Amino acid sequence: MAGGAVIERADGSTGTSIFDPVICELAYRWFCPTGGTVLDPFAGGSVRGIVAAVLGLQYVGIDLSARQVEANEAQAEAICEEIMPHWIVGDSKELDDLAPDIEADLIFSCPPYHDLEIYTDDPADLSTMEWDGFLATYREIIAKSVAHLKDNRFACFVVGDIRDKQGFYRNFVGETVRAFEDAGAVLYNEAILVTAVGSLPIRVGKQFSAGRKLGKTHQNVLVFYKGDPKQIKQEFPADLEFADLQEAED
Repeated sequence: MAGGAVIERADGSTGTSIFDPVICELAYRWFCPTGGTVLDPFAGGSVRGIVAAVLGLQYVGIDLSARQVEANEAQAEAICEEIMPHWIVGDSKELDDLAPDIEADLIFSCPPYHDLEIYTDDPADLSTMEWDGFLATYREIIAKSVAHLKDNRFACFVVGDIRDKQGFYRNFVGETVRAFEDAGAVLYNEAILVTAVGSLPIRVGKQFSAGRKLGKTHQNVLVFYKGDPKQIKQEFPADLEFADLQEAED
């Protein structure tokens, strides 16, 4: 769930999770200034970087896996033309050293959902950590990312809740909101991203019979704002398409 990364699950099986390019385009068009810089601290796959480049944005993504970054770069080379996304191999905890001069116009990412998908065996990988360590590191990365976000700018994380080993929800969405607000970016918008149903009807029957667990087919799109909301109109001029629509309705 970190966006197009090659994953290895706890049972040893492998697969890929692909980030939705449509939510990328919407987030970039709505919440990033023209020609701005996007910072992605959990840059597992290529989608967010490629969409940013196609839309004329500068993209800086950080990921622990050199293998994943190499795959991202190969995909970008085949698709992007004038602007190339930039990926950095490293730990986002070291953001101040990896990209000390970055001043982001938008933070946009989809973090790892704790141990739901195991990406690597690197001890610095959040998916390998116990919950308390995961949460502390997650909060630190968010704080450092927000520190590199310009004033009067947005941050957007796509997240969903996860269960602990007993089957109780951890309130990952709420933890994400608290982490951003403690870092100085306040929750401003929330949307629900409905994901593909796939095998959910089959899986729901088994999990409901075993433990009365309902199936989920959505993620939360959390949008935060750092700065004075009164400045949004000046920093983000009115979209002409929306203006035309409003005039037509009037």
